[in-house]
Amino acid sequence: MTDPHKQAAFETLADHLSACAEALHQRLMRAIRKPAPEGGIPGISQGVAQALFENEVALRQRANSLYLDAAVLAAGGLAAQQQQLLEVTARAQEKIDKIERIKDLVDFAAELISLGAAVATGKPDKVLQPLEKLKHHIEAL
Repeated sequence: MTDPHKQAAFETLADHLSACAEALHQRLMRAIRKPAPEGGIPGISQGVAQALFENEVALRQRANSLYLDAAVLAAGGLAAQQQQLLEVTARAQEKIDKIERIKDLVDFAAELISLGAAVATGKPDKVLQPLEKLKHHIEAL
């Protein structure tokens, strides 16, 4: 039997990942619109912008998958890490807007995608490394 509280927590985690994707999108759009310095190149290259758009889409897909899998995940072995996952993803959303370097934004998006993929496995041992990497990156920023 699925615990509705655990299910709601995983739905909240999916909400957080969706919000991170939206924050990534907003940050990317600002970088694209940023005027190039006089005689210089734009703040973001087309290749980097495309990669970030792809990361945004992947993050949204992972969040949508978590909505679908919330009941299964709630019944699985991730209950002990739920609060930590919620806290880290909420902090990640806040940090996206403050990231100055595009390279850091790309790395951060990749870490969020890795975390979402690890959560989707429903296996606690798969979540620990991406969770710790994201926490370390948040602290470094």
